[in-house]
Amino acid sequence: MQRVDLGEVEYKVAAKEMRDWVEERIEGTAEDRLFMLSHPPVITYGPRTVVEDLPAEAASIPAVAVDRGGFATYHGPGQLVGYLVIDLKRRGPVDIVRWMENGLIEALGSLGFPLVRRDTPKGASSLVGVWTEDGRKLCSIGMRIRRGVTSHGFSVNVDPDMSVFHMFTSCGLHDVTMVSLAELATERGIPAPTDAAVRDAIAHSLGAA
Repeated sequence: MQRVDLGEVEYKVAAKEMRDWVEERIEGTAEDRLFMLSHPPVITYGPRTVVEDLPAEAASIPAVAVDRGGFATYHGPGQLVGYLVIDLKRRGPVDIVRWMENGLIEALGSLGFPLVRRDTPKGASSLVGVWTEDGRKLCSIGMRIRRGVTSHGFSVNVDPDMSVFHMFTSCGLHDVTMVSLAELATERGIPAPTDAAVRDAIAHSLGAA
C-alpha cells in the first residue's frame, strides 16, 4: 500500500479528490493508498445522523453531509485524518473496520498509549473506533465501500481543540467523552507525540510505505 502524506486540505476539496482516487483504484491505474492529512474545522455527518445531534445553526463551524457510514464527527487542526482507498477484492474476505481498529491500536500502543476496540451490544449505538481502557474515545472510523473499493477512513485526535466536541453529539453517542493523545500524554506524564510520529506509526502498522 502506498503512503501519501498531505497537509491541510479543505474538506470539500478532499471529498472531490477522494472520488477520483476511488475511480483510479477501480480502473487499476493506482495501487492501494493511505492518504494522511488534516482539515480546517468542519463537522461531517452520515445519512443516519439526526438533526438534534448536529451543532446549532448559529455555530461557527460548518456542518457537511457526507456519503460514508457513521454519524457526526469533527475534523480540524491537530487531528490526523486517514483516508484508505483499498481494493477489497484483491485482499480477499477481510473485516476492514476491525483491521483498521487493530492497526491503530498497535500503532498508538507503540507510542505509549494502551488502547482497545469495543464490540457493540445488540441494539446499541455503534462502538466502532479506538478507545481508552476507561471508555473514552480517541479515534473515529467511518467508511464507504463502492464496487469493492473503500473510501473515507479514520481520524485520530492528536491535539485538536477538544472543546468543539461539546457543541454536538459525536458518533451518535450521547454519553461518551472524546479524548486526545495530548490529554492522555499529560495524564501519563509522557511527552505528547508529534503529528509526524503518529503518521509514521500508523503507516507502519497498516503496511503503507
